[in-house]
Amino acid sequence: MAAAFNRTLWSAVGSAIATEARAMYNVGQSGLTFWAPNINIFRDPRWGRGQETPGEDPMVASAFAVEFVEGFQGGRGGSEEEDDGLMLSACCKHFTAYDLEKWHDLTRYNFNAVVTQQDLQDTFQPPFQSCIQQGKASCLMCAYNEVNGVPACAMQDLLQKARVDWGFKGYITSDCDAVATIFEYQHFVKTREDAVADALKAGMDINCGSFLVRNTESAVEQGKVGEEDIDRALLNLFSVQLRLGIFDGDPRKGQFGRLGPKDVCKSENRMLALEAARQGIVLLKNENKFLPFREDVVSSLAVIGPHARNISNMLGSYTGIPCRQKSLFEELQAYVQMTSHAAGCQDIPCNASDAFHEAVLAAKKADYVIVVVGLDLTQETEDLDRVSLLLPGQQMDLVSSIAATSKNPIVLVLTGGGPLDVSFAQNDPRIASILWIGYPGEAGGKALAEIIFGDVNPGGRLPVTWYTESFTKVPMNNMNMRADPSHGYPGRTYRFYTGDRVYGYGHGLSYTDFHYKFQSAPVKLTLLKSSRANPYRNRVLREAEGLASLDIAEIEGSCDSLKFRVQISVTNVGDMKGSHVVMLFSRAPRLIRGTPQKQLIGFDRVHTFPNRSIETSILVDPCDHFSVVNESGRRTLVGGGHVLMLGDLEHIVLVELN
Repeated sequence: MAAAFNRTLWSAVGSAIATEARAMYNVGQSGLTFWAPNINIFRDPRWGRGQETPGEDPMVASAFAVEFVEGFQGGRGGSEEEDDGLMLSACCKHFTAYDLEKWHDLTRYNFNAVVTQQDLQDTFQPPFQSCIQQGKASCLMCAYNEVNGVPACAMQDLLQKARVDWGFKGYITSDCDAVATIFEYQHFVKTREDAVADALKAGMDINCGSFLVRNTESAVEQGKVGEEDIDRALLNLFSVQLRLGIFDGDPRKGQFGRLGPKDVCKSENRMLALEAARQGIVLLKNENKFLPFREDVVSSLAVIGPHARNISNMLGSYTGIPCRQKSLFEELQAYVQMTSHAAGCQDIPCNASDAFHEAVLAAKKADYVIVVVGLDLTQETEDLDRVSLLLPGQQMDLVSSIAATSKNPIVLVLTGGGPLDVSFAQNDPRIASILWIGYPGEAGGKALAEIIFGDVNPGGRLPVTWYTESFTKVPMNNMNMRADPSHGYPGRTYRFYTGDRVYGYGHGLSYTDFHYKFQSAPVKLTLLKSSRANPYRNRVLREAEGLASLDIAEIEGSCDSLKFRVQISVTNVGDMKGSHVVMLFSRAPRLIRGTPQKQLIGFDRVHTFPNRSIETSILVDPCDHFSVVNESGRRTLVGGGHVLMLGDLEHIVLVELN
């Protein structure tokens, strides 16, 4: 979904889930409090749960959180009133800096995430702040790990920041047995009762698991937990239940009582699943416009790979039951009747080459060949990180064997949530096209077939950087986002990474070509002295840092006046219609240490027609998009020339801080 870069889609999917969940609740088959979305930053490509997240960019993760939560909760979480109704309760998780399952002797239960204030404020926290302030999520989940030596669920300043500074109204839950880990794994306290007390007094309201059930009473008897602590937790918990209408009697007579079995798997939702899969598929390589295939040219097709006939491999983790199940093979066969299949590997780990011979024979007989390989939940999932970025087992050998014997160049389809080092395929002319489909859901097979045969023009873009295998030498427990050349540390994500990559963030091809033009954008912005709340303090800050910068906290009242819109023209110069993701980046003057190399500041998905132009506009908020977090964790507006980047185009906006 993140690869679609489509806010409307994210909201629509959240809304569809809400409708189905309420329908199932009305007949006793579902609850109303859900623990989604996972909005942690996909910091390390090996992370097994990266597949659950919107990717590596904090702005995109923030936008995803807001749209998904608003759709999920029924769009009624926007009022400040405590009794504002909810269709479902969404939960922002895992707060905060959680992105490691198991690496060497570290696990998520004993890992201490050592995070700088700069990284915390500009990378890890923004999605949670947006999820709470704009999305109005009614639940927040604290993570297993420690943050700078303190367990997240016992970190009072962290949890109270959400409530006090960000205005969070809802309940805070631990991850499952995260309170137990405070005592059992992290040894942060000496007794079980101390773990209960620390978590409750920090602001946690409920523990997933039985630890509080078993230990809270003795904590009260020992005077470590007061009645006021329990009252507060109960108030937060029951407030959300009241907003959900749980105590309003028979749900079938309530606001959502009309919903029932007819609203589950209805045609609109199945079409939405298809549209989500279409928009999220990314075309990584397409030499000599090899794709799309023409049905009248492809008389026979071979589909190779253990994924091709297994619907479960398209679903990812934490998924419901599909409405209709059709494999990739079945959907491709709908286009070409003479379609054969050979697994090549017995399973995704592909530890043996016994079945290669059958796959090679199938490939030799067919006019064209599609090889489907990649990842599944045996390689990446909760409690399981990868150790390599290469294709598992002997998958690479399978692909190369098929490419060497096929009549024509082959199409390579990659599954899974994590990045893959497929440099061998990127550089092999016998592999003409590469598509990444992630975990595309129940309609993924149909969406893939439509794209391969040209009924749909691919428009997805990668929401993560695809690193080379050499990145696995980087310690997974190093939380620093910024590069440190003196220690050979390359940094992380497109904003800071300085090493080699297979495919960059935002990479994605189309069957057509696009030209951009800046229609309008300012060339200069000026912030006058009179706009500042405390000119002397700002001057001291600037002189102390030796920088032309202003603390955002001091100029918040002027931020609205600085906002502007960038008008962009997008021209489809090819011969095929299709949607296209416009991505606007900015590059700030490198005056503050740790300034990102570039930063995505806006995106829009537009639908285009051949030889026609369409205009879109992106709102730029300089206090946000032109600011940089300094090493103290304070966001500052940087003066000087800020470069707006749109494809190969650049436009400079001069920010004057007089």
